[in-house]
Amino acid sequence: MVSHTHRRRIIAWALYDWANSTFATTVMAGFFPVFFKQYWAAGMAVTESSFQLGLVNSVASIVMVVLAPLLGAIGDRSGSKKRFLLFFAMMGVVMTGGLFMVAAGHWVLALMLYAFALLGFTGGNIFYDALLVEVARERELDRVSALGYALGYAGGGLLFAFDILLTLHPRTFGLENAAEAVRYAFLSVAVWWAVFTLPLMIFVHAQTSGDMPLLQAVRGGIRQLAATFHKVRRLRMVGLFLAAYWLYIDGVDTVVRMAVDYGLSLGFEANALMIALLITQFVGFPAALLFGRIGERRGPKQGIMLAIFIYFLVILWAYRMDESWEFYALAVAVGLVQGGIQALSRSFYARLIPTGEAGEFFGFYNMLGKFAAVIGPVMMGWVGVVTGDSRYGILSIALLFVAGGVLLGRVHAPAGRRAV
Repeated sequence: MVSHTHRRRIIAWALYDWANSTFATTVMAGFFPVFFKQYWAAGMAVTESSFQLGLVNSVASIVMVVLAPLLGAIGDRSGSKKRFLLFFAMMGVVMTGGLFMVAAGHWVLALMLYAFALLGFTGGNIFYDALLVEVARERELDRVSALGYALGYAGGGLLFAFDILLTLHPRTFGLENAAEAVRYAFLSVAVWWAVFTLPLMIFVHAQTSGDMPLLQAVRGGIRQLAATFHKVRRLRMVGLFLAAYWLYIDGVDTVVRMAVDYGLSLGFEANALMIALLITQFVGFPAALLFGRIGERRGPKQGIMLAIFIYFLVILWAYRMDESWEFYALAVAVGLVQGGIQALSRSFYARLIPTGEAGEFFGFYNMLGKFAAVIGPVMMGWVGVVTGDSRYGILSIALLFVAGGVLLGRVHAPAGRRAV
């Protein structure tokens, strides 16, 4: 029987996804790329603004690639997962809110604030993911992980819908124009993120074996980081899963980050693309819960394989796409599997790793996820430039799903658990 306290901890943990997913939708995937080109970098050559934005995304991702496993190890040793999560969350909140103050033409300041907000978002997720094994029993991992993603889609979608309405009808809300409305959209994300982080801070109490002073934990974390590399090499199923995850999540992240850019390259209207992103969010809410059930009944590995296959079909369709209605249809298809593949990957990985070292191992997990955000978009762009056709760029992403699926097929969870 599930106690009221246990249920409350699960909901409080999952609400952080509801909180910070608004950054991923409204800022990262939605308004920032368009607003950067049309407001802060107005007058700059399109290719130059794309380069600057891509560079900042890559640099921020590389920084977190380097820091993620070390931060996870320090969090384990110092017993400070919640404090680290709060630090990164507040960094994201403050920097996102700061975008409200940036005037037209100040593109350097906008990029700096965005970069630190992105670090806050990705850094916080290291410790949020690591807390999964603290709040959920092993038999609950699939369902609880899926609940987090489902609430993320719902919360991100609700605020994104409001912000789209705000920008389409600014005068209805007492604003002068769409530009002012977008600035208020950034502010709304900061407030939303801060408010819905509070339940986790109040009700989730991490049970850690380490309670070292911070400086001692840093030194120990560095030593532990080197040891973790050896552990991953020794735990064959963990290493094999991480390789598979890096490949297929590379494809997933590329679809998320480059979908709007690809749609614009085909001549679709920006407003239509924003609505398609919104469709993905609301479809993703029930779909993530459904994948949680699939994980419980058929196993998380089977659910991930199903999602990879659907993504492969999506890429093939996107390659041949000509009409805007097809973009909406693909948005539905992506929404059906995006949350599911992320949720089941997290819960499947949690079954393979030593539970007392979750922060350390989830640091590696998040490191690979962020590294994917460096490689995937670059590959897509490079293939598009070489071939002179962005359609071939999107088609190249299919290789990542095929390779990831092949490696995942060789991962056996029972063998992984016996080796821990």
